[in-house]
Amino acid sequence: MEPRRDIFQAIADPTRREIINFVARNPQNMNTISSQFDKSRQAISLHVKILQECGVLSITREGRERYCSLQPEKLAEVSDWLEPFREMWEDRFNQLDKVLLKLKSNNHEK
Repeated sequence: MEPRRDIFQAIADPTRREIINFVARNPQNMNTISSQFDKSRQAISLHVKILQECGVLSITREGRERYCSLQPEKLAEVSDWLEPFREMWEDRFNQLDKVLLKLKSNNHEK
């Protein structure tokens, strides 16, 4: 299935993030996923459908059951998008460390 939604839409909702966390450990069937939430099965099915459309989850049928599995490579898009920000903040913290060390050494000289 070609992803029709954006990965950021998938992770924008806290329930979908919880579903991702839950399914990340092991593939789960819809009943098991639904039982973890204080929402209707239909609401959880809609969240799962959105995650599937984004390519974050895949669904396979085993008999009458539908099992959801995480597709972690799709989450790499989020990591790739965040990486420049992480690098920027790491650089800023390194600069702050240098300033603080300089201030500390200046105070010890007095």
